[in-house]
Amino acid sequence: ILGVIAGAVLTAVLQSSSASVGILQALTSTGAVTYSAAVPIIMGQNIGTTVTALISSAGANKNAKRTAFVHLYFNLIGTIIFLCGFYGLNALIGFSFFADTANTFGIAIVHTVFNVVTTAILLPFNRVLEKLAILTVPDSPADQKQENTLLDDRLLTTPSVAVGRAMLTGSDMAEICRTALLQAMSTTRVWNDAIADEVLRKEDAVDHYEDVLGTYLVKLSAKHLSVDDNRTVNTLLHTIGDFERVSDHAVNLIKTAEEIRDKSIKFSDEALGDLSVLEAAVQDIVNRTVDAFQKGDTYAAKKIEPLEQVVDGLVREVKSRHIARLQAGACTIEYGFVLDDLLTNYERIADHCSNIAVAMIEVAADKFDTHEYLNTVKHGDDVKFERRYEKYRGRYTFPPEAYSEPAENPAEN
Repeated sequence: ILGVIAGAVLTAVLQSSSASVGILQALTSTGAVTYSAAVPIIMGQNIGTTVTALISSAGANKNAKRTAFVHLYFNLIGTIIFLCGFYGLNALIGFSFFADTANTFGIAIVHTVFNVVTTAILLPFNRVLEKLAILTVPDSPADQKQENTLLDDRLLTTPSVAVGRAMLTGSDMAEICRTALLQAMSTTRVWNDAIADEVLRKEDAVDHYEDVLGTYLVKLSAKHLSVDDNRTVNTLLHTIGDFERVSDHAVNLIKTAEEIRDKSIKFSDEALGDLSVLEAAVQDIVNRTVDAFQKGDTYAAKKIEPLEQVVDGLVREVKSRHIARLQAGACTIEYGFVLDDLLTNYERIADHCSNIAVAMIEVAADKFDTHEYLNTVKHGDDVKFERRYEKYRGRYTFPPEAYSEPAENPAEN
């Protein structure tokens, strides 16, 4: 025990296990250090080296503190297991080298064996280490929101690293928006209380992301940035608001789903078929937008606007087909109100996806005139745009209805 304490204190003061091991190796040249004394000192050195991480975590977020404690518990538990096994085996079989004078090579071997054995033993119990760290640094409602970000003001001194973390945070925010939206769309068919609550929690998280990330980006923009980093910051500044609005529309879908549940509104098979086509297109455009954003893929972003035009055309067609069914007595006015809410949200979600894609394209080109870009691709005889539009339009088509009016050709609008 005294050997462990001595090794831990010395290493904690030096904040370097390599230095303390070097000192121990130097002492072996005097012939006064035996393996029976060296082994517990080496164990203590592994515990003492965790002090550096613990000091570094001071003032950092909870995950940083928990990481430092995982390091501490790893070495602490490993020391207890290793010493129990070492002295237990020595009592049973008696190690021939136990009372021998240690040498530098032997010290290195013991240090290596300890780390390899401890890793092998504790690797299957990584969740236990995680739980111990969480118990040591528990969550609290007051600061729980602060833990969902990778951002740290101390990183601002290294702008390139800070920009990378900001992009990771933006990607996390986009992923939360995508998941929330897909979950919300599922509740319009089958209501689920747990999913609805999860969507609301995700919307709160996205709001927090937008606030924290926006503030961080403003600070970053004041730093000296490379051309690529400056483009990344500008892209994030122009897109996080649209992602936040997508999460808002996810909440709107939850409210509409609640109305469907409370009023026991039943969709006709034809209406469900129409919505399925539209929802597939909306899911497609959201998935494409998030993937393009996370990868920084401007080529993929150019495929968003043609799909957005298809979604607009599908919305108009769904309305026309509903009116035809209403006139034929196959649908109710009450369903029409709910349908209008769904269509409004789906159309606006596609609009925000378009905004995100255009922002990526324009920032990459070192300009930002969204109206000029949209006018060019829509009315400038862009062959690629037309080809992509026709491809997506052919992919999302409605089944024919006997009583429906001929659908207006979206390509003429």
